[in-house]
Amino acid sequence: VYGGGLWVRTSYKPALQEYAETALRDGLVGYDRGKGWSGPVRTLQAGEGWEGRLGNANMSAGYADWKIVMVLAKQDNVATIGFSDGSTSTLPSWAASMPKRGTGTSAFNLLKPGDCIAVKAENGAWVLRNVPEVSGGMVVEDPHTGRVLAMQGGFDSQLQSFNRATQAKRQPGSSFKPFVYASALDHGMTPASILIDGPFCVFQSARLGQKCFRNFGGSGGSGAHTMRWGVEQSRNLMTVRAASETGMNNVVKMAESVGISEPGHKFPAVLAIALGAGETTVARMVNAYSILASNGRATKQTLIDFVQDRNGKVIFRADDRACVNCNAADWDGKPMPRPKSRTKQAMDAQTAFQTVHIMEGVIQRGTAVRLRDMNRPLFGKTGTTSGPKEVWFVGGSPDLVAGLYIGYDTPRNMGGYAQGGTLAVPIFKDFAEKAMEDMPVVPFRGAPGIRMVRIDRASGRRVFGTWPGDDPESSVIWEAFKPMSEPLRTIRNDELPVKRAKASVTNRHTQSESTTDTLQKQDGIY
Repeated sequence: VYGGGLWVRTSYKPALQEYAETALRDGLVGYDRGKGWSGPVRTLQAGEGWEGRLGNANMSAGYADWKIVMVLAKQDNVATIGFSDGSTSTLPSWAASMPKRGTGTSAFNLLKPGDCIAVKAENGAWVLRNVPEVSGGMVVEDPHTGRVLAMQGGFDSQLQSFNRATQAKRQPGSSFKPFVYASALDHGMTPASILIDGPFCVFQSARLGQKCFRNFGGSGGSGAHTMRWGVEQSRNLMTVRAASETGMNNVVKMAESVGISEPGHKFPAVLAIALGAGETTVARMVNAYSILASNGRATKQTLIDFVQDRNGKVIFRADDRACVNCNAADWDGKPMPRPKSRTKQAMDAQTAFQTVHIMEGVIQRGTAVRLRDMNRPLFGKTGTTSGPKEVWFVGGSPDLVAGLYIGYDTPRNMGGYAQGGTLAVPIFKDFAEKAMEDMPVVPFRGAPGIRMVRIDRASGRRVFGTWPGDDPESSVIWEAFKPMSEPLRTIRNDELPVKRAKASVTNRHTQSESTTDTLQKQDGIY
């Protein structure tokens, strides 16, 4: 690097990076707005030579029209501020009147020489701006290759070098649930399997006693529903029940196979992990969702494509596969030479497609319904951890997957209104509307052998005599099943309800009727 120089080719896409930066920053500022001033971003020594110290600190405030300045002096109702180029200006007290967070004192009264603060020019005057205390990370990936196209590790890397996209280990919350259900699909369940959304308790040990789980918001459950409904509405009680029936050893093995847990550090096989209590990074979660979008084919996440020395010799290549005869001068009459596949099957292809197909319902009817008006095939899952301390969304299209989280660096409560569907999803939408504007609208590619069957999504029973419509709220939908796993019980079109569905509570294979229950159609954000 320092002797002869290197030519480094990355997968970075400037336009996507700009969209990701802006979307995440706007989301952080929007959440932080109204909470007061969090204090100076840094404090340096004022006095002679201040411009050199400020310039060497190399700080930026994210937005192009925000500037990091140093307070040089304060007198009466005006503070003198200095810029990194050595120029000075003033900051009137009215322009820094926002209260200090947790106090009733205005920010201006707390400013002192040496404080580095963010300001913005408005109506001919410099006005104090607040760098959000809350932060987060975002990663954008090509699911076909694993190439990282954009990455944002916080509000601005020049303020903090810590990359929250790759270094911050956080609990993913409900964004982990799809892999619980993928494991369940691998072990006998189907998207139409009936699970009870009701009280679920386990005896942990004599010391720990009994642990009882609950849904977000504390609800005790709403009865029997299909697996699909449980994913769309993010029901904790249904998730832990599916994990218990499947076996947590299988769930943590699934997390390991898709790279959510670090190599050699498997999650403990306890039910809390099913609700996203294991720590991971945004980068790992995005890569795991890319595996789902690629029908279970593992993708190695990369940021650098190749490196050349000063003479053009390639000294590193991410894709180092050999391709025999690819440089042949002429066609030899044989099939076109192709390099070997660079991927392996991390999970069953049919399971991956079923999971993605279910998560398309999260967009159409579930906790990420805000994305429905983008009018393109999308899948994804929201996440909200206990507290809530973090909010997540991970998902995307067949050709672009992205994920993000928001939370304080030292985890603490973000407020009861903070949810993945209300904070993380709008950030993803701001990014995706620009990033996907010119992308072709294509469906997710089905796995070989998958059977698409018409079912009543409330009861899970097979439907004959009617067809799914374009209305996402329609009771009849196309569901993806592995061969010979379709529901045997049927329902005629004249039995389909408008508001309520009478469903048979079946076993987890939905093939034997036991009792009858009435299911209330419940849509919306939970």
